[in-house]
Amino acid sequence: MARARHTPLETRAPAVEVHPAPHPVEGARATVVIPSWNNLPFLELCVRSIRENSAWPHQIVVHVNEGSDGTLAWVRAQGLDHTYTASNAGICFTVNAAAALARTDYVVYMNDDMYACPGWDRALFEAVARIGHERFLLSGTMIEPGGKTPGSLVPHDFGDHPTRFREPDLLASLGSLVRGDWAGATSPPTLVHRRMWEIVGGYSVEFSPGMGTDPDLSMKLWLAGVREFRGVGESRVYHFRHKSVGRDIALNDDSRQFAVKYGIPISYFLREVLRWGEPYAGPAAEIPRDLRFRWARARALRYRLAG
Repeated sequence: MARARHTPLETRAPAVEVHPAPHPVEGARATVVIPSWNNLPFLELCVRSIRENSAWPHQIVVHVNEGSDGTLAWVRAQGLDHTYTASNAGICFTVNAAAALARTDYVVYMNDDMYACPGWDRALFEAVARIGHERFLLSGTMIEPGGKTPGSLVPHDFGDHPTRFREPDLLASLGSLVRGDWAGATSPPTLVHRRMWEIVGGYSVEFSPGMGTDPDLSMKLWLAGVREFRGVGESRVYHFRHKSVGRDIALNDDSRQFAVKYGIPISYFLREVLRWGEPYAGPAAEIPRDLRFRWARARALRYRLAG
């Protein structure tokens, strides 16, 4: 049975509590924002992987949605920066709230069902150094057991739960799990300069509870002059897939919202403008005013006419 649709006017964000860590991370290179909703085994693994597999120390900020499974107590025991809502607040409000605690110049958004592989951060910051300015959006490369996410390495199944995660096998296989950089960075883990994040206002809350937030952020950055949308092949994470969002909640109609907001479909922006998943060949081009563009505009118009 199809899920009920969530509309923007149905959004009611619960009050957000803000809890800075008692002891800031010395020498933190980036702020890693992780929203989590009663997903403690995955969150524990995610945080451990960041701490053990990073080239530099990082500030980790967790947003705890509800936390009835012990997540809130665990985060506090770990001494982490965190924000908290008594009920699920989705992605947009939670990531924005957590990112407001950033003490570094770079913001990373990572799902709690990801395991950061050794060198994940070094590869990202090497790409930042090559770019030489702050107008970019970078993505790490997901290793996934299945699916067809552009830019990901599939199918490579190393387990579907932390208790069944074959970590030694994954680490031993990293030498063969390789690909070059790819175009169209939009999916997490993402790295953005905090100044650019603030200029565009972070995630758009009208996309609550969160479907379509990633391409919407990419489009806002594109409108702000960003043309470097690069997936970094050597920055790898294992993604358990849909352990964060695969729940029975009403989702927003992101295809309609994006088309009404920008006048083009999500699919056109990702495929024709960002070239999502294609081998990286340089900065994104301007939107061509050609026949495909006019057809895309016509397809977007039907959402407006449908009301």
